[in-house]
Amino acid sequence: MTTQQLVPSSSLAAAASSLPDHWQADVGKRLAPGENVLSSVEVDLDARLHFTKGLLVVTQHRLMARSPGETEWRDWPYRKGLQLRHYDHAGIGHLELVDENALLAAWRFTLGQNLQAIRVADQFRDQAESVVTGVPVLPPEQHICPTCKAPLDPDEDECPICTKVLHTPPSTWTLLRLWRFAQPYQGQLAIGFLLMLASTGAHMIPPYLTMPLMDKVLIPYQNGQKIDNSLVYLYMGGLFASAMLAWALGWGKTYVLALVSERMGADMRTATYEHLLRLSLEFFGGKRTGDLMSRIGSGSDRICVFLSLHLLDFLSDVLMIIMTGVILFSINAKLALITLVPLPFIAWMIHVVRDKLRTGFEKIDRVWGEVTNVLADTIPGIRVVKAFAQEKREAMRFKEANKHNLAVNDKLNKVWSLFSPTVSLLTELGLLIIWCFGIWQVSQGEITVGTLSAFIAYSGRFYVRLDSMSRIVSVTQKSASAAKRIFDILDHVSSVPDPANPVKLDKVQGHIELREVGFRYGTRAVNRGISLNIKAGEMVGLVGHSGSGKSTLVNLICRFYDVAEGAILLDGKDIRSFAVSDYRRHIGLVLQEPFLFFGTIAENIAYGKPDATREEIIAAARAAHAHEFILRLPQGYDSMVGERGQGLSGGERQRISIARALLINPPILILDEATSSVDSETEKEIQKALDNLVQGRTTIAIAHRLSTLQRADRLVVLDRGHVVEEGTHDELMSIDDGAYRRLYEAQARNVDHDPDDGKKE
Repeated sequence: MTTQQLVPSSSLAAAASSLPDHWQADVGKRLAPGENVLSSVEVDLDARLHFTKGLLVVTQHRLMARSPGETEWRDWPYRKGLQLRHYDHAGIGHLELVDENALLAAWRFTLGQNLQAIRVADQFRDQAESVVTGVPVLPPEQHICPTCKAPLDPDEDECPICTKVLHTPPSTWTLLRLWRFAQPYQGQLAIGFLLMLASTGAHMIPPYLTMPLMDKVLIPYQNGQKIDNSLVYLYMGGLFASAMLAWALGWGKTYVLALVSERMGADMRTATYEHLLRLSLEFFGGKRTGDLMSRIGSGSDRICVFLSLHLLDFLSDVLMIIMTGVILFSINAKLALITLVPLPFIAWMIHVVRDKLRTGFEKIDRVWGEVTNVLADTIPGIRVVKAFAQEKREAMRFKEANKHNLAVNDKLNKVWSLFSPTVSLLTELGLLIIWCFGIWQVSQGEITVGTLSAFIAYSGRFYVRLDSMSRIVSVTQKSASAAKRIFDILDHVSSVPDPANPVKLDKVQGHIELREVGFRYGTRAVNRGISLNIKAGEMVGLVGHSGSGKSTLVNLICRFYDVAEGAILLDGKDIRSFAVSDYRRHIGLVLQEPFLFFGTIAENIAYGKPDATREEIIAAARAAHAHEFILRLPQGYDSMVGERGQGLSGGERQRISIARALLINPPILILDEATSSVDSETEKEIQKALDNLVQGRTTIAIAHRLSTLQRADRLVVLDRGHVVEEGTHDELMSIDDGAYRRLYEAQARNVDHDPDDGKKE
């Protein structure tokens, strides 16, 4: 049986279809009969690192390639000793074809192609081994989701379809959950409710006084009788007193309830932000900054306005309608029943419109999040935007997002614009019916003109309040949507939880042990079965190509994520048994791209220890070789740092980051590509600072420049989430065809052949 026969036709078709459209015809006419594309990668950098397209194709019989910038195809049939090596250096991916004697060909590509390049290298290895040994390549194991029967990639442990979070429309009942923020203010709410009740009652007095004013003063006077001044004074005084009482009570209830709603809004923002800070990095990995800002900012403001104004009006409307209804029935039951005629139609319209508004406003919130996302992307990255002259492009992105937001709002406004006038029309028709029926009753002598006047006044208030209540449907659904988006954050449980009874962490020796550690991002397995024993005070370097799991391992040790399998121990105790903040307080982290906050140099150095004295800050800066350049700044340590460190060079930001780590004096130190983005001279300064930093500490360092890790006590080589080699630099270099040796030699060749390498880095 041939290799070709063992590879399923569906796999061959999938591999062929993965070819970009503009390559398919060119590749297809070069394939022999029965030959199929197994995998391919588009290489996009030429020898001078200029962007241009090329292609590598693996078939059952050979490697085919058209290098970037060239027009001719080359191919290499599989044979003994032929290898396709993959590595990356300084942010550039490399594939090299070698045999026992020489380098046959080399290709470079951006790291966006890195995953596909790894697959091509793996496929090449399997096919070459099959040709040399005669052992056929077995088809990859087909993974099927047991629930939805969808096909899964080999490295997926969960079905992305089944684990997808469904967007459920917000329910009005979500607003009831705001009670958790109202509980501390129950007393003020009770006072506000009593004031509201009294204020609504005061508003009921004037129409009631118009009945005797019409029947006992104005109509008798019209009929020739003398006006009783005492009655006029009495009724006018009653109307004035009721107006003043209603004003005072209305001011009191508005003020009290507005204070409560503002405090509820502030508590909600604080609680949401505090909960957000406690969530793991996994949560933030799937969220946009602008969307989260929109939820906490405009979302909480919308709820606050609803609580302080619209909910207050709604409750006043309900009380007014109830009181008005009672008075109307006490005056004339027949007319009161006529007043209720429009109610069923209005209730039916509210029911129909509510669902459309509910889903519509949630969509508007999501679309508005897209608008703020553009701002959150562009404003912090304004230097990149201007450097590449992409102002028009970003303006167009914002315009498109704004246009989408406008279209969604217009669609919803079509529904809302029809609803409100229709309710107003129904209430006007209701008043017309009352007038007709009331005039008929006056003509029959069943009621007086004063009674009809008072009834019309009360009915007008009844319908006005009914119209106001119908309009609150829109505001309620907007607030329900905002509340749902906030509670989506508050309901999210951190994947890195604090233990119920945390173990106290006093003195840390720094002995770290990893036992069969495994981890995955979502459904993609990243690390599996990693076991390491890092002694206290030892410096360990992590090396490997991009995507091998180095940064993930560091994230697990920092407990930014929790392991999916196995355990990580600190001084013999599982790190999950410690309080998260207590554990991280003993770790110093120096990143490739140091993040500085808006504030002074001193505040940034003291970020991990806000109560540090000026002497401690200066001592840390001296040890980080930052003191000299800080003193050259206009205000020295009180010089303001722009957002994200604007105004400082990369090396200066890095040394401030090192000083920040030195100040907290951590027993464990993590260096993640700390010198990869600076020039050689700055690297020497940073390296001196790092030498001060690593003394006496357990240090885990990641570096693309393998030469910077030669002083490490031990090197750990990772490949696709597994530890493949471990030892000192000399020990690993002594292994023929070892993974570390290949990486090191590839970097050495790259530096030798690139005279600008030192400048670029």
